[in-house]
Amino acid sequence: MEEKNLKNKVVSGLFWTFGERMMTQGVSFTLSIILARLLMPNEFGAVALILIFINLANVFVSHGIGESLIQKKNANETDFSTIFYCSLGISIFLYVLLFLSAPHIANFYDNSELVQVLRILALVIPVSSIRTIQEAYVSKKMIFKKFFFSNFAGTLVSGLIGILMAYYGFGMWALVAQYLINTIVGTIVLFFTVQWKPRLLFSINSAKDLMGFGWKLMAANFINIVYNESRGLIIGKIYTMADLAYFNRGNQFPGLIISNINTAISNVVFPAMAEVNDDISRLKAVTRRAMKITAYLVFPLMIGLMSVAHSLVLVLLTEKWLLVVPFLQICCVYWLFQPVQTANWQAIKALGRSDLLMNLEILKKVIGVSILLLSMNISVYAIALSNAVFAGISMIINMIPNKKLINYSMTEQFRDLAPPLLLSIAMGGIIYTISWIHLPVIATLALQIVCGGIIYIGASYMFQLDSFVYLSNMIIKKISKNKNAHLLSKSEGETIVK
Repeated sequence: MEEKNLKNKVVSGLFWTFGERMMTQGVSFTLSIILARLLMPNEFGAVALILIFINLANVFVSHGIGESLIQKKNANETDFSTIFYCSLGISIFLYVLLFLSAPHIANFYDNSELVQVLRILALVIPVSSIRTIQEAYVSKKMIFKKFFFSNFAGTLVSGLIGILMAYYGFGMWALVAQYLINTIVGTIVLFFTVQWKPRLLFSINSAKDLMGFGWKLMAANFINIVYNESRGLIIGKIYTMADLAYFNRGNQFPGLIISNINTAISNVVFPAMAEVNDDISRLKAVTRRAMKITAYLVFPLMIGLMSVAHSLVLVLLTEKWLLVVPFLQICCVYWLFQPVQTANWQAIKALGRSDLLMNLEILKKVIGVSILLLSMNISVYAIALSNAVFAGISMIINMIPNKKLINYSMTEQFRDLAPPLLLSIAMGGIIYTISWIHLPVIATLALQIVCGGIIYIGASYMFQLDSFVYLSNMIIKKISKNKNAHLLSKSEGETIVK
């Protein structure tokens, strides 16, 4: 019975989380395309550079702290309120630090406009500290419907305001407003829709216990983000803001897709993993299912995106962004490896091994920094390629510990990943040849997308791929359940009338 309840929570969570991510990011993607047409690459580059510093600071309020509440099985009101005040205090300190550092950062990059941009954008840090605890509560209770409304409202309102400001000539400030308002609106919606509110409770023992787990995870995430963002810092300093914009825009397309799939599954799977972390066989089963589903979804999207990159950029962004194409294709390779990394990472985290996660991150980043240093003075393309190579190495490093921890070996993992990967490569090769036909670019793109979908889904059905069967059955059961509930409601209504 307990296992059935967990499965129902996971299925319901996946449904709402995928719905939220698809709806929210669909709107976000559309709005970002409109902004890209209205603004210049160097304006995107300047804001992207400032967001690097914001993201680095946000690690201390958005990573590790929330997970510590989720990982603790019997977290109570005192725990939530204690961590809330700790997070808020840290965020205020970080805002003051960035406020004072803004002139020095602007001088380093020879751009005085960055001072005010950083000082205003940094306001998201205190707001994020509040939202982190709200999101931890939602994830802990597995009531993911709340994310749907908060994230969609924030995305829509901020996107419309950003477009209006860009249209009326506010330049990079349109992007600043969009980012800030998105966080504020989402937090306000969660405040009114989530039952939890901070109380005047604080426990030193609770803070020590939760931060003892959280700081190691925080450190691992900080190392990871420092490494990921270092490319942007280097490109912004050695090359140009436009180069940084092309690099970031190329990463945006695959990153948007994969981060949302990963976020959707991770938000649901990690609480489920944490709930069964005392049963290794069940934990392995959850990890394996998460990996197989994400791989089944991610592989065709990334390989397909590589195949249609040129047509896609021309149709959506116009010729002024054509230099994005090679970055987009390279970044697809990078993001291809993420599902495997994420599934293995979540399993280790669910076991409470934040010490191991931190050590793994240190090892990976020593390797990554070495590769980055070798490529940084060659070209921007070399920097992007080094990132893809590093992602492959990181995937293998994350896979190794779970042989011992949950008895999920590298050989077994590669065997699970092979079917969707091989099918995706075949599909990508076929749709790439469509670009050789001399058709209008929008017709080429449409034909590639339609053919890619038909080939992948059709072959999945023909060969009865495990993840295809699992997802199909899950969708059919969900539709059947909703249909039966509707019929029951209708029958009861007719009985009342009679």
